[in-house]
Amino acid sequence: MPRPRKTQISIEDTLYYHCCSRVVRRAYLCGNDPFSGINYDHRRDWVQSLLLKLESIFAIDVAAFAVMSNHLHVILRVDIETANRWSDRKILEQWHTLFKGDDLTKKYLNGDVLESHEIKNLQRLIAVYRSRLCDISWFMRCLNEPIARRANKEDNCTGRFWEGRFKSQALLDDAALLTCMAYVDLNPIRAKMAETPQQSDHTSIQLRIQSALKGETPPNLLPFIGHEKENQPTGIAFSLQDYLTLVDETGRIIHNDKRGVISSNSKKLLDKMDIPHENWIKLTMEFGLLFHGPVGSIEELTCYCQHLQKRRRHFASCCKYLHIS
Repeated sequence: MPRPRKTQISIEDTLYYHCCSRVVRRAYLCGNDPFSGINYDHRRDWVQSLLLKLESIFAIDVAAFAVMSNHLHVILRVDIETANRWSDRKILEQWHTLFKGDDLTKKYLNGDVLESHEIKNLQRLIAVYRSRLCDISWFMRCLNEPIARRANKEDNCTGRFWEGRFKSQALLDDAALLTCMAYVDLNPIRAKMAETPQQSDHTSIQLRIQSALKGETPPNLLPFIGHEKENQPTGIAFSLQDYLTLVDETGRIIHNDKRGVISSNSKKLLDKMDIPHENWIKLTMEFGLLFHGPVGSIEELTCYCQHLQKRRRHFASCCKYLHIS
């Protein structure tokens, strides 16, 4: 039985979550359907465009994503601080880009005078919307529902398009984040849809490479900021170049189906993350099979379970693959 989302999300322990949605019926997001002969590649554009649009509306950052033939992977970072900094007007403006709102919120945005009882109701609504704009469930709802309606309309049918609720997975430390990002970015190579990360369409790694070649940073993706220091902007706490090199080398090994070699620089990055070299390929090939719940060190997993009042540390045995013991 699926667990309530509130028993899986602990902002106190981590801001990063790996989410996955899968198509329920014999339907495609992209490629050629062998039964109908129809090509659905354009649907991946729908998902990517909406995903990056929602990133600019919600107080949630996109760290990585991959839009595949019949499923979607996305790694999200909840930005509570930004949501709390937004003014009341900003909250309503962001919400109105997604929903029509009601007469009260429209009245406030138009600058009309509000009665005392209206002010109280407005403050209640703003508190609700502020919470929703940094809520992963609302983010995924606003992503999946429009895609489902649009696909059903195109297929001239009704019913579920996605496999019920999306799956979410807490990434409790930098090693879990690095490994999961590489797993997500290498999806097209594992599926033999692409030979290199640069050729992997509709992925965050392709956007990062294209921007890096121009000396830029993708505007709708959480940036790499190197190793964390004081007064640095929010971002991923390791080097972009190190990450791109590691993913490229890993992709070559996976594509060629050979043992291959991970360079000394990439090994240094793995060492900093406390990830065993000998487990790296297995982790990036089988992350989804190895980890069915929260991912991180035993210590991080223990704190996570305590904060969510879980009696048992489920999935603790999987931690042996991720961290050097």
